[in-house]
Amino acid sequence: MASGVLRASLRIDRPIAEVFEFFSRAENLGAITPPELGFEIRTPLPVAMHPGALIDYAIRLHGIPMRWQTLITAWNPPHEFVDEQLRGPYAEWIHTHRFRADGPGATIIEDEVRYRLPLGPLGSLVHPLVRRQLDRIFSYREAAVRRRLSAAALPAA
Repeated sequence: MASGVLRASLRIDRPIAEVFEFFSRAENLGAITPPELGFEIRTPLPVAMHPGALIDYAIRLHGIPMRWQTLITAWNPPHEFVDEQLRGPYAEWIHTHRFRADGPGATIIEDEVRYRLPLGPLGSLVHPLVRRQLDRIFSYREAAVRRRLSAAALPAA
């Protein structure tokens, strides 16, 4: 089966508590997901995040509607959380979100996604296309996070 690991890292000039708070709110996920995925949270908001929390989404991959359910398997504010796909387009999807303070007012955001595609040999055939799509999603996400968490985008304290 085709599998891979995607890693992304981003430095934001915002304190770790603010950055973690942004990522801990499920409703913010739609704002950092490319619009062509038609991302929609199905779980009533706000989602109480903790180990064992379930979040249901709907997405569109190449126009095909899909349901996606994740389980929060680790929750360590403000440093880390992990979501694992229970149902969705992947045979396996484990997304680790890590946050490190970088001085008093900045944060390093690190994402690690371990994934495995379904459909055996067919999954291996489409893996390069899937990887390209994942790289594009995370590139979009980086730009969206920068826009949303820039000092100018946040209200004055």
